[in-house]
Amino acid sequence: MHIGLVGLGKMGANMRERIRAAGIEVTGYDRNQDVSDSTSLADLVSKLPEGERVIWVMVPSGDITDGVIHELADLLAPGDVVIDGGNSYYQDDQPHADLLSAKGIGFLDAGVSGGVWGLKNGYGLMVGGEADLVEKVLPVFDALRPEGPRENGFVHAGAVGAGHFAKMVHNGIEYGLMQAYAEGYELLAAKDLVTDVHGTMRAWTNGTVVRSWLLELLVAALEQDPGLGAIDDWVEDSGEGRWTVDEAIDLAVPAPVISAALFARFASRQGESPAMKAVAALRQQFGGHAVKPAGTTGPVTSTTPAAGAAVPPSA
Repeated sequence: MHIGLVGLGKMGANMRERIRAAGIEVTGYDRNQDVSDSTSLADLVSKLPEGERVIWVMVPSGDITDGVIHELADLLAPGDVVIDGGNSYYQDDQPHADLLSAKGIGFLDAGVSGGVWGLKNGYGLMVGGEADLVEKVLPVFDALRPEGPRENGFVHAGAVGAGHFAKMVHNGIEYGLMQAYAEGYELLAAKDLVTDVHGTMRAWTNGTVVRSWLLELLVAALEQDPGLGAIDDWVEDSGEGRWTVDEAIDLAVPAPVISAALFARFASRQGESPAMKAVAALRQQFGGHAVKPAGTTGPVTSTTPAAGAAVPPSA
């Protein structure tokens, strides 16, 4: 099997390496020619077998993804398949599927979780689209997912849009979990009675009901930077938390924890907060997301997790 991969950033480059390690040929394209295997989308398409092409798009959501899919619609042939694996808004998926379907090109949407650790541990995958297309691309999904039973790291979630909807809710839950850990950290640090905050949280990583990979990452961040003094408490949001809250409102589903976590991120941009420093540290740990050094006025991108950061058992 031979697939194309568009977008070789933090996750895309690691995905290319993991797919290749599984014995699948991958040709990548990125505007950064230092990491690209092809010079353009047209060049990428020309290197794949016509009518059997599978092209995975892994670029920022919104206009960039839309532009890539429209360009591919003019380059591909009937029988080819496009997978949108970015954090796209699920309501964008059906228009993209319709655009490609009119030309005989298949479309799948894939929510991908695993961050910068996915290369070693695999990616959790949530896929939307027609079953026959999922089956066609299953070797790629198997190469990317964690080891073990397929159902523990991969799901055909439903029709077009279901994959990105599932990933949106996943990220909303992530907002709430990070906020809870961060507030617990601030409470421990605020009380003089607890003299070993880092050790207390480390002790929670085994045997307790709150143990998780996110907790291990927070412990790793505190080990590298006790008190989190090196980063600012400014925390960005990727958009998926907002979409999750919007859907909760539209569906009249109470989501107070996710909503509060989203608004806490907004509050982080208004004043110093130890809890939001912890959220910023967690996002940097699992995904290499941007943080602001303490005392600065703008974000800088960091893609390197803390030395000795915890490695998850799976994506």
